[in-house]
Amino acid sequence: MQVSSILNEFLNVSIALSREKNTSQLLEHILLSAKKLSHADGGTIYSLNDNKELVFDTLYNDTLNMHIGGSSSTAIEFSPIPIYIDGEINMSSAVSHSAATGQLINIDDLYEDSQYSTSRAKDIDKRYNYRTQSVLTVPMKNHENEINGVLQLINATDSDGNTVPFSDDVVRSVEALASLASVALTNRQLIDAMEELFQAFTRLIAKAIDEKSPYTGGHCRRVPELTMMIAEAVHRHDEGPLASFTMSDADRKELDLAGWIHDCGKVATPEYVMDKSKKLETVFDRIELVKTRFELAKRDAEIAALKAQLSASNDAERDAIQTQLDSQLEQLSKACDFVEKANTGGESMHEDDQMQLVTISELASVTVGGETTPLLTEEEIYNLKTARGTLNPEERQIINRHMDITVEMLEALPFPKHLRRVPEFAGGHHEKMDGTGYPKGLTRDQMSLPARMMAIADIFEALTAADRPYKDAKKVSECLRIMGFMCRDDHIDPDLFEIFVKQRVYWQYAEQFCKPEQMDDLPIEKIPGLEHCA
Repeated sequence: MQVSSILNEFLNVSIALSREKNTSQLLEHILLSAKKLSHADGGTIYSLNDNKELVFDTLYNDTLNMHIGGSSSTAIEFSPIPIYIDGEINMSSAVSHSAATGQLINIDDLYEDSQYSTSRAKDIDKRYNYRTQSVLTVPMKNHENEINGVLQLINATDSDGNTVPFSDDVVRSVEALASLASVALTNRQLIDAMEELFQAFTRLIAKAIDEKSPYTGGHCRRVPELTMMIAEAVHRHDEGPLASFTMSDADRKELDLAGWIHDCGKVATPEYVMDKSKKLETVFDRIELVKTRFELAKRDAEIAALKAQLSASNDAERDAIQTQLDSQLEQLSKACDFVEKANTGGESMHEDDQMQLVTISELASVTVGGETTPLLTEEEIYNLKTARGTLNPEERQIINRHMDITVEMLEALPFPKHLRRVPEFAGGHHEKMDGTGYPKGLTRDQMSLPARMMAIADIFEALTAADRPYKDAKKVSECLRIMGFMCRDDHIDPDLFEIFVKQRVYWQYAEQFCKPEQMDDLPIEKIPGLEHCA
């Protein structure tokens, strides 16, 4: 090959290596370029695993019309080659010797060479009815002079197609290519390692959040799963307003990452708020203190009644006192039951029931530790009057604050270009299409499609979840009805919700994550907002 041709090949290789993002494809490109430079009939490129073994990555052989590993559909069946055996250099192959010593090995004729063990290569020749003659083995070293792969070429050919030894010029060219390729490979490996570290770190945060609360364990894992199910369904969908939406592998990685860290701000949310399963719960559920007051009130009523009966002048008067006592005790018991039920939370609490709490507090007062206390304190009434769920307005703000913290945390990170949309994707799952959501009050037009997907995923996961302290897991049909009304109210994206239902993404998710008793379906014409789809 002429000097100009070699230089041109190096330029082409340099450009290709700088652009290639897939490590396996990168290794294959290195092998093909070396094969072309040397006019070799075949070759193999090996990568190094964590066990100090050389792994067959890609193998080419023109005579045998063979391409296995790499971009081919044929997996390599050869086992990895250990570089060391019992602490000693593995001398059974040239590639292990080259990797251990860092030396280039150039063999003119494999079957006449006595310096290196060639038994493994000869066994492969026998298996494929092939004759290996000239062999060039080049170690690939990174910037720290450590081996990160080995390139091996076999059977160099001349212009007439005859097998010849690898010439000194070819050796220098291949060695230079290997050095150039090793730099590119090292860079790719460093980028891959950084990405793996970042992915692992995001999953670590998600696991820490799930472990922080015994009630929401798995939420940070399930939301990205469902988000990707929705995204793939929209990707497949080829009609309607979202027909043009597609995703590349990079888009998938970006959205999946956003899903894993969509609730990272919860690391700053106090456990007593996040895990609040009853309205009177702080560090513990104070309902027992309230029930104790009711028991004290009953005791005081009984003592007062006994004293009055002792002072009564006749049986009729004593019976009247007993009747009044029985009525008072029954009233206190019913009031206590009402308070205990109110403490559990739920979907809603009517205003009349809220006012009844004030009436109950005035039924009696008890003395505890020298202090006179009503049956319900103002602070307890305030918490018990919570209309929905178990959180009072201040605690609801604390919970909602996790989104502000999430956005602040993510926007503070220097995301690389291909992950720059992660904060927007992750930070929008509590926004509503009409702009009444939080933390930024964004409208549909101000949100990306992936962020709107995550909002649907977060809602459906929450509705079907069986591990929440303040509610039971809902059946699939009930979840679809609720989300249908949310669609009507312009809280979730109607086009996405239609695909979510039509593509039966909800059922795909439910089969994987819901309990058998939750699995009931709902005809599309009975889902609010989707009657037109029937």
